[in-house]
Amino acid sequence: MKTFRFSRFAGTVVAVVALSGLLPGGVEAGAAEGKRMFDAKKCGDCHQTEGPAKAKTIQDQLATKGPELWYAGSKFKKEFLGKWLKDPKPIRFMAFNSLTKKNPADHPQLSGKDVDEVTEYLMSLKSKDVEEGVVTPDKNPKNRNIFEKKQGCYGCHPVKRGENILGGLTGPTLIGAGERLNPAWVYAYLKKPKVFKPVKRMPVYVDILSDLEMKGLAAYIGTFE
Repeated sequence: MKTFRFSRFAGTVVAVVALSGLLPGGVEAGAAEGKRMFDAKKCGDCHQTEGPAKAKTIQDQLATKGPELWYAGSKFKKEFLGKWLKDPKPIRFMAFNSLTKKNPADHPQLSGKDVDEVTEYLMSLKSKDVEEGVVTPDKNPKNRNIFEKKQGCYGCHPVKRGENILGGLTGPTLIGAGERLNPAWVYAYLKKPKVFKPVKRMPVYVDILSDLEMKGLAAYIGTFE
């Protein structure tokens, strides 16, 4: 979207053009357009975009149709989100809220400027409970030990080991997690499960893992290709 402002300078009409996403205000304009597109496509029928988390019981959770997005800008990396909206490959091998049905891989896709604008909108949805910069990707063997041996996270989450894919199918894939997820969000999700998802099948690691171990686990996941 282009906006024009005209002013006279030395007797000449000067057109000042603000291009969306290039000058201050462009990002906000893109996010506003993205929200309109998000609403027009009724994405809110499946995805919660206003916090806090609403599901308080397992019945509440089973009634939801898709993942919460009210912290999408804190969870996802922008480049990934734009690519995914254009070509939405399943992040879960099983259908949402199901342990038995395969993901039908039928999520609607976007194209053109809709991709950029909806990406801007989703990236504007931040959580105050995610502190940026507290975790950076780290392949430290101690961190791998927490993931593979101490907790056995690949029992539910698919991971890639060389050319092989290992792990269970009941949780979201962690293949490509380094490109997809903000490690600071992974850490916050582990540390404050009641904030992000009060009701879930994933184990709660508060009082099981130390704060340092949670950071290490998030750092290790941040290296996944």
